[in-house]
Amino acid sequence: MSARPSIRAAYFTDSFEEVNGLARTSRELAGFTRRNGLPLLLVRPGEATASWSEGNQMHVQLHRAVTSIPVDSELSFDPLLPRHLLRLRTAVRRFRPDVIHVTGPGDIGLMGAYFSFYYGIPLVASWHNNLHELAARRLHLLLDHPLFSLVPRAYAGFVTELTERGALESVTLFYKLARRLFAPNPDLVRFLGEQTGKPVHLMPRAVDTTLFHPRRRLRQDGAFTLGFAGRLQPEKNVRLLAQVQRALPGGHHRFLIIGEGFEEAWLRRRLRRAEFRRFLDGAELASAYAGMDLFLNPSLTDTYGTSVHEALASGVPAVVMNQGGPQYLIETGVNGFVCQSEAHFVRRVAEQIANPVELPRMRLEARESACRVSWDRVFDDVYHVYEAACGHHPTDLRVAS
Repeated sequence: MSARPSIRAAYFTDSFEEVNGLARTSRELAGFTRRNGLPLLLVRPGEATASWSEGNQMHVQLHRAVTSIPVDSELSFDPLLPRHLLRLRTAVRRFRPDVIHVTGPGDIGLMGAYFSFYYGIPLVASWHNNLHELAARRLHLLLDHPLFSLVPRAYAGFVTELTERGALESVTLFYKLARRLFAPNPDLVRFLGEQTGKPVHLMPRAVDTTLFHPRRRLRQDGAFTLGFAGRLQPEKNVRLLAQVQRALPGGHHRFLIIGEGFEEAWLRRRLRRAEFRRFLDGAELASAYAGMDLFLNPSLTDTYGTSVHEALASGVPAVVMNQGGPQYLIETGVNGFVCQSEAHFVRRVAEQIANPVELPRMRLEARESACRVSWDRVFDDVYHVYEAACGHHPTDLRVAS
């Protein structure tokens, strides 16, 4: 560990126990600081409000009220969260952080930004979700509902574009509060730099390559298995899977869909040869990945693509789109395929089923590519950014007790 052990980081995350990339990253950061004896104040959501200390870590868990506003199937925004202000202020004053790290403009992230401003503590922020695109895609889906059939297409498009632009401006204002920013892929590094004028650092993710491993593949033959894992939401573009099925000849293939969400019922009605399994974790998820022959990620909005990385670690090549973070995990023809359009995506999948001769080689390449990034290396770099945000004088910035 090359980062200074004196850096005391307060980490405010809007997701921790859920099944998503942000929650996974947050849990891995907690594990990294525990292994390396680094002081960490971890503020996160949970089933009950509680505070406790555990070795070098101080935990504050906040329960969201029933009046919280749903943002996603796993995420909500509690406008009444400031009721915990006194508890958090006590924890921050007691911990005396050198830097505050927030994971976005959610309810807990906003609390972190508040304490940064109130106490003059350097703020860093990481970008995990394209919230402006999510808002636009949800609105677009809503306006496609039969109830809005009388709304002119041009007007619906105008409203959707206006919503995305307004959401982006609001989110950008939040990120401008931070001294330094993290982004999970090169496109977002450039984009955030242009939007905010702040230094932006690449913060990729890693996966547990011991857990996700080809040795968990138990099946030797059977139907060619096309896999998907993630939230079944509009922004994941999962309806493209139905187009894939229509392009495939009847016969020896099936879909394995892991996840749940608003689009599940729609997919169940249209995917004839599909097994649906709700969210899996641990060894059960790893075994499901390893049993796939080809992993499909049709999303245009994923900022990284943790499920793609997990599939690669399991020795499963992936087919992805040329927008978002997953494209940076794939080298076409080596460990998968990056597709330029939805039609190209469908065609690539059909070609691999018709002629799978290259798949054994690609499985080996997929595994090798997934092992190049480790969580220790990711967080080593994160702590260097913490140090830079503190101006190399962390002890001068601590909150007075």
